[in-house]
Amino acid sequence: MRLDFWQKEPSFKLDSEQISILLDASSYRAKLLSLIKNAKQRIVITALYLQDDEAGREILEALHQASNANPELRVDILVDYHRAQRGLIGEAQSEGNAALYLKLQQAYKNRVRVFGVPVKGKEVFGVLHLKGMVIDDTVLYSGASLNNVYLQYEERYRLDRYFTIANQALADSFTQFVDDYLIASSAVIRLDVRPIKKLAECKSDHKALMKSLKRAKYPYVTSTDEGPIDSFLFLGFGRRGNMLNRAIKNLFELGEKELVLYTPYFNFPAPLLRVLRKKLKQGLKVTIVVGDKTANDFYISPDKPFSKIGALPYLYETILAKFLKLNDKFVQDGLLNVHLWRHDSNSFHLKGISVDNRYQMMTGHNLNPRAWGLDIENGILFDDSQGLLTDVLEQEKQQILTHCTKLNGYKELQTMHDYPEPVAKLLGQAKRVKVDFIIKRFI
Repeated sequence: MRLDFWQKEPSFKLDSEQISILLDASSYRAKLLSLIKNAKQRIVITALYLQDDEAGREILEALHQASNANPELRVDILVDYHRAQRGLIGEAQSEGNAALYLKLQQAYKNRVRVFGVPVKGKEVFGVLHLKGMVIDDTVLYSGASLNNVYLQYEERYRLDRYFTIANQALADSFTQFVDDYLIASSAVIRLDVRPIKKLAECKSDHKALMKSLKRAKYPYVTSTDEGPIDSFLFLGFGRRGNMLNRAIKNLFELGEKELVLYTPYFNFPAPLLRVLRKKLKQGLKVTIVVGDKTANDFYISPDKPFSKIGALPYLYETILAKFLKLNDKFVQDGLLNVHLWRHDSNSFHLKGISVDNRYQMMTGHNLNPRAWGLDIENGILFDDSQGLLTDVLEQEKQQILTHCTKLNGYKELQTMHDYPEPVAKLLGQAKRVKVDFIIKRFI
């Protein structure tokens, strides 16, 4: 079976002029607000969450104002059902972001709708991790959710990747999937009205939703476009029959010159680790850009009160150290190049794959076991056989590397002996009772 199995499917044809790359969070925020303000027909947003903070309220207010200015404008927002109904980790129990959704709907009384998608019965077992916002005939694609740091409302930011794709057929495909598989389901619940339906009240509908999503795919929408860049949409949910996972693994296999990987959480699934090891032995150059533990969104400074969730960045670092030690020969030979990103108190959330300057996967998939088997994910693959995107992608890469340090070996990373006492104690306990293996499957 051919590795590039997607070539058997019809593609969305694009010109390079239809694809733009934004380089920072503030530009992404400005672009999103501009698109919302000028929308004429539809706004369909899927995101993990829209936060009740300054940036989240700014975006939601802009959506309501756009709806009031144009009553015919469709405005639908889909977020994770569970995530929307809890407060931030470590804070008191509350109604979460759903309180904001109700407040603004009561104030504006318009056609804006906010839906919660329950991917699993509990958040820990899987969330809505689909990316992509359709505004008229433009797809704004990023791994970022909607809050202060993702949108750099103030000084701090969480760096991601940001693409705009102007193509009606692609936008139609995103929208049709949302309509056919999500909004059409009785298990997808309005969060801006009261009472909010409990998941226990629609168990059979939820079961049907999960079953349909495991078989779902983005529809192909016929187009007369004839651009030289082929693009394909992938959906992934669950370990079996997951076409996004299959595409990612095959992209690893296809590499002949260089494989470039972006991931915020270093914890590759076993199938990807096996392919990486094989390709390194074959002489493939592999470049990995990952966030330093201090750039992880779960990082807690040692001078602040400790919480168990704050041990996660250190656990990721131990996984990275083990990987580097195992593959030290390739590091010393210059085949394996790992770059740690760190910039002041900002955080790192990039994800994506580049193969031989030809295949480019834009995705919210974190290349970790959680994305591999629990969350629902999507991705856009560009087959740029003429290298038309090479210059802009290289510009993006160099911008990212500005705040990176290249690792010359595993000994440059800290060890358990260097960690704050509460962290070292917790990780040591997890290893002794062998629950660290289970934890790694959920992160």
